[in-house]
Amino acid sequence: MLANIHHVQIAAPRACEDAARKFYGELLGLREIAKPPELKKRGGVWFELGNGQQLHIGIEQDFVAPQKAHPAFAAINLNALREKLNAAGYATQDDDLFIGYNRFYARDPFGNRIEFIEPLAQ
Repeated sequence: MLANIHHVQIAAPRACEDAARKFYGELLGLREIAKPPELKKRGGVWFELGNGQQLHIGIEQDFVAPQKAHPAFAAINLNALREKLNAAGYATQDDDLFIGYNRFYARDPFGNRIEFIEPLAQ
């Protein structure tokens, strides 16, 4: 039986690590975690958030960012996060089609679609 999501992996081009650390680590506040030595050789970078959930940034040859597939991050104070992303030069796109939630999308430095979502106050 499934218990939880351990990690989500998204792809990025070679030499993405510094840009990933700036976006996911510094801007979004995710904590970088060490990759196992054998996997470290492949490149990329891993992050952790919340209660042990992980985001793995993996290297993909001939990388092309997907247009639809994406992770969604639950946020607290979505408006402040939007302002922070916009101030850092990342455009955001609002979406009000998920009833009961505020949400928007942004693209990471590699063009991956990232969703940020917060439940509406009850």
